[in-house]
Amino acid sequence: MVTKTFLSCLGGWFISFVHYHLLNYNKYLGLTCLSRYICYSSVHQKRSEPEPSCVSMRSDASMGHPVHFNSRDTQTDLRFRSNLMKKFECLYEGTAQQGNPTLLNEIYTELYITESESGEISNEHEVRQIETQSRRAATEDTQIKCNDIFRPLPGQDKPIRTVLTKGVAGIGKTVSVQKFILDWAEEKENQDIQLIFPLPFREINLIKDKTLSLSDLLHVFFPETKEMEISKDKYKVLFIFDGLDECRLPLHFKKKETLRDANKKKSLEMLLTNLIVGNLLPSALIWITSRPAAADLVPSECVHRVTEVRGFNDPQKEEYFRKRISDQSLANTIITYLKLSRSLYIMCHIPVFCWISATVLGTRLSKVERGEIPKTLTQMYTHFLILQTTIKHEKDYEKNVTDEDMILKLGKLAFQQLVKGNVIFYEEDLRECGIDVTEASVYSGLCTQIFREEFGWYQGKVFCFVHLSVQEHLAALYVHLSCTYNNRNVFDTIPKQSLRSKFKD
Repeated sequence: MVTKTFLSCLGGWFISFVHYHLLNYNKYLGLTCLSRYICYSSVHQKRSEPEPSCVSMRSDASMGHPVHFNSRDTQTDLRFRSNLMKKFECLYEGTAQQGNPTLLNEIYTELYITESESGEISNEHEVRQIETQSRRAATEDTQIKCNDIFRPLPGQDKPIRTVLTKGVAGIGKTVSVQKFILDWAEEKENQDIQLIFPLPFREINLIKDKTLSLSDLLHVFFPETKEMEISKDKYKVLFIFDGLDECRLPLHFKKKETLRDANKKKSLEMLLTNLIVGNLLPSALIWITSRPAAADLVPSECVHRVTEVRGFNDPQKEEYFRKRISDQSLANTIITYLKLSRSLYIMCHIPVFCWISATVLGTRLSKVERGEIPKTLTQMYTHFLILQTTIKHEKDYEKNVTDEDMILKLGKLAFQQLVKGNVIFYEEDLRECGIDVTEASVYSGLCTQIFREEFGWYQGKVFCFVHLSVQEHLAALYVHLSCTYNNRNVFDTIPKQSLRSKFKD
């Protein structure tokens, strides 16, 4: 039953519009069909050329004397550490521009991370990967704490230079990186590392056409490094490349010109591959995170450890809801309700889905606003979409952007980028879908926690949906509405040969 609040905010027509189309779009299109593009499109195009004979970094010789950074004064080091702390101390569930951040240490729930045998690609839909993992016995895995990923386990005697951490979308890879950095900045963990340089691919993409030296790259993202100079034995550093699957650089690891000089200007692609392989700063630690679809872009011989973020196990799910929701009675009600639905409870292995569930069920199950309660994934996302569109009606926007227009444009963006294999978008991607970049914040405001806008170290705008499944949901709705109202099959715009090659399995 739709409450009076919803009727007054959204209008009966819009409720019918959203419920009818979102609850029935699976008749026309399965989410699995769309998301398989992620696994087979741009990721496989990057893999079309033969892999190189990558020099293994497993030898003890390659792990020799550090070649790091020499700071002119300790104040620079302290300022660097302080800036990292300010950037990573808060967790923004939804959008980075909301203004209501939560301190990470207050809400952080330890994730279940295991050591994996390899970084092989997974072609299975990510929801099914989660379901498979939920059936795997904990005794089959070697659990490892996030702060210990560079520490050898008992019986492992060789040093670890490069770690690849894989996990499905929203499972907690980026939050693990954030917690690792924050613990270091607060001098709690890994104090043998003197400097940490987080370089997420979504921000590197903004300067992908630049010609830079390693020093230039660090100056762009970390101005404090202008007061540092490279030396032989001063500092031990860690480079963190978060989101390999979001990378829009070719990153071919074929044999190319070897780069060893951190001050020599080269293409960004050559700079990164030489750094990851170990030609450039061979003693620097490297941490790469990726969704399984792109996990083998880095040749296995260049990786010393592969870990897998498995999200929350059952006790951690309950811990999250009790931390996230201050009303413990409501938290217990939500936990009990989710346990009644196998599909919803399995999806709660994904931290972002826990947040979506807390957002929706916190409203639906509260004493203030009882109403229809979602029982399936599709219904959960339908309620989430409706809930977020109310934000537009609660604020006085000057721009006249209707709910239908916003949903269709975001759906078009979701579909087109899913076909391209992108979960991160930039200003040119918005323009292609008729979204005025100057009004992007309005679109973000309409669906504050569906479509988010971020500003990184480089201070460039990066856009994304809050989770891959939300992108799939809107993309499927767009396909359905195009077919229903415009009698147009948007798949006709995709070359049939491409479709056959991607779905031949």
